[in-house]
Amino acid sequence: MKDVVKIFKALSDPTRLRILLLLLKRELCVCELMFILEMEQSRLSHQLKILKNADLVEDERESRWIIYRIPESARKSLVTVFGEFLNARLEDNKEVRQDVENLGTCLKEEIRKKH
Repeated sequence: MKDVVKIFKALSDPTRLRILLLLLKRELCVCELMFILEMEQSRLSHQLKILKNADLVEDERESRWIIYRIPESARKSLVTVFGEFLNARLEDNKEVRQDVENLGTCLKEEIRKKH
């Protein structure tokens, strides 16, 4: 039961939901997440730690970057939750739309290569 509570607590924060929605689209490094979400590294790292502790996010070092992704063990469940329950409620959300736009800009400008 503790694991389930930890997952729901992790999902209860708007910033963590935004991070998960982005990571469902693709893996990202901290510098990319900072750019997309317009957040400081310390705040973002705190949110990622909570998601990692709930086993909703994993990281891997690639050269000088730490890349964050959703583990396969959590992906199917998150796709179900977001796809069937939350997408209809989030698709008109201003922050979520801005995040998707910022993701496109981030990839176009190759933010990771600049850091």
